[in-house]
Amino acid sequence: MKCKLEDIVDVTMGQSPKSEYYNTEGKGYPFLQGNRTFGFKYPTFDTYTTVMTKPANAGDVIMSVRAPVGDLNITPVDMCLGRGVCSLRMKNGNQDFLFYMMKYYIPHLLKKESGTVFGSVNRNDINGLEIDIPEDAQVQKKIARYLEMIDDKIELNNAINNNLEQQAQAIFKSWFIDFEPFSNRKPNDWSISTLGNVSIMGAGGDKPQNVSPIKTDLYEYPIYSNGLSDEGLYGFTDKPKISEESVTVSARGTIGFVCLRHIPYVPIVRLVTLIPKTEIISAKYLYLWLKQLHITGTGTTQQQLTVPDFQKTEILVPSQEIVTLFTATVEPIFEKIWANQNENEKLSSLRDTLLPKLMSGELDVSNIEL
Repeated sequence: MKCKLEDIVDVTMGQSPKSEYYNTEGKGYPFLQGNRTFGFKYPTFDTYTTVMTKPANAGDVIMSVRAPVGDLNITPVDMCLGRGVCSLRMKNGNQDFLFYMMKYYIPHLLKKESGTVFGSVNRNDINGLEIDIPEDAQVQKKIARYLEMIDDKIELNNAINNNLEQQAQAIFKSWFIDFEPFSNRKPNDWSISTLGNVSIMGAGGDKPQNVSPIKTDLYEYPIYSNGLSDEGLYGFTDKPKISEESVTVSARGTIGFVCLRHIPYVPIVRLVTLIPKTEIISAKYLYLWLKQLHITGTGTTQQQLTVPDFQKTEILVPSQEIVTLFTATVEPIFEKIWANQNENEKLSSLRDTLLPKLMSGELDVSNIEL
């Protein structure tokens, strides 16, 4: 069925209330005006408004309409739409199908962006998007369910990893904050040092010339930025800049977002990298130490984290024997996390391969019982 999006979808463009109505105490309506708190499929909310401007209903697909255009989530609750997002509602009620359909057609929508690559789209751009989808509502539901089963497994792995991460942090707190294995006191042979003394710290550079949005045999090394989605994954390239197990910290935007990197990668702008001096501490110890810090930036116009300032941050340095023992204790936890991440990468690739085939009808699911 060939049609325009407006024929099958109701679009509501966002409109932000005045900032005086915002709060972070949960008063009024959950509020989004961009993709900042988008999750894998559902957003979280840290801003609320006591005045409703443009409403979205629970189950609506939420799409960012300003840089970066086309990020998608589904709101689990009724909420208020700010100017950086819109809501999409399928007229036949097949919201899950709409979510995946839009994932497929986002590249077509991006061609309509006004301004630069990081521009915006308006109501006419969205309503006028030309699509070709199965007309049968039951087929639409089957397509959505087929893709949902893959995403459900990815979400389960993410939940398991969150639990594993909490376990590692709990062990770290027990050992190095509460000192429980050491009679609740810091051992005398431990010392206080600085991040500059225990790691090689640097800042990410420009993006590589050779970049692929997907992983291939040629472009296998991840490029990381300061973003939150997919731990800042920007794309892939053919040569890594850092091969050691290390830690990255976002230096602009959401300052202090900490990630442990265990495979070779390329850091780009607005990302601080820390390669531990392994004769002093391990990457896993460094990562968990940074996770429990409240990392802030400096600057009057725009907050940022600078290498010279960050190098002065203090860190507890246990004895080498204890660092080695702790690292061996948490190693199996991180190995399981990475195994789940690897499985998710394969599942995402499978989903992205199936998506165009299901939308185009190349794969016929009409006779499949799900």
